[in-house]
Amino acid sequence: MTITDRHAHARKILVTGATGHVGRHVVSELRDAGAHVRALVRNPDRANIADGVELVRGDLSVPESLEAGLEGVDAVFLVWPFLTVEAAPAVLETIAKHTRRLVYLSAASVSDEREERDRPQDDAKRPPLFHTDMERLIAASGLEWTFLRPTGFATNTLGWAPMIRAESVVRWPFGKATRSLIHERDIAAVAARALTSDGHVGQRYVLTGPRALTQIEQAQVIGEAIGRSVRYEDLFPDEARRVLLAAWGNPDFVEAAIEGWGQMVSQPEAVTSTVEQITGIPARTFHEWAVEHAADFR
Repeated sequence: MTITDRHAHARKILVTGATGHVGRHVVSELRDAGAHVRALVRNPDRANIADGVELVRGDLSVPESLEAGLEGVDAVFLVWPFLTVEAAPAVLETIAKHTRRLVYLSAASVSDEREERDRPQDDAKRPPLFHTDMERLIAASGLEWTFLRPTGFATNTLGWAPMIRAESVVRWPFGKATRSLIHERDIAAVAARALTSDGHVGQRYVLTGPRALTQIEQAQVIGEAIGRSVRYEDLFPDEARRVLLAAWGNPDFVEAAIEGWGQMVSQPEAVTSTVEQITGIPARTFHEWAVEHAADFR
């Protein structure tokens, strides 16, 4: 039994976002390690979660609804489901009444305080994204925190699936934007260790896949996984704004995404070995992810 396993058996952990792309794998990792897993869900009767997991009703937009789920827990895995942080202070205060340990699913795009001070003045006028605000609130809350900062999720390319199924094409901006996409299982594996073992308090882990690929190359890898060619057609930024605003609804989020992809053309996302350092297993490749999800693109 590993050190992580010994800690896990002694811990009760509340997982938010337990039915999401990352959260469901966090639940599985913790359950396999022997932890007592409690999943926060809005409707326990409709939640599709594995046997052996305790379901508790709660909603992060209603902080008082979290009390029952937090009773007796040793740590919380927090996925913030909103694009703003108005409700966050009350949620963090409620968490802090019951436990000290929190692992937050953040993003690699977050800037630390020193980086914020050094940003050009024009950039500093841009409204910060919610991950930055959440990290600041958590750091000031008195909780013992770990921030997971993954690069782009491989699973986000499922947004291309309707186009690929219909026409074997990806129409998206900045095809040469280069990303080190990460498999959601690798994020979950790091989260489980941060929740069940010592040495992670105060850490900001940048989590990436093992290799950076352009978006054009990502489309090609998906094509290899499904056995047919997938071509990439670049969208101009203005056209991409219209498409993404209709899909996402938040202009600041759309602008940040377009700007980020544009920067990744000349400044590719970093590749780190953090997943392997923490889990002992190399991060999964985008090709492995695409093979697992091939049916979604066929």
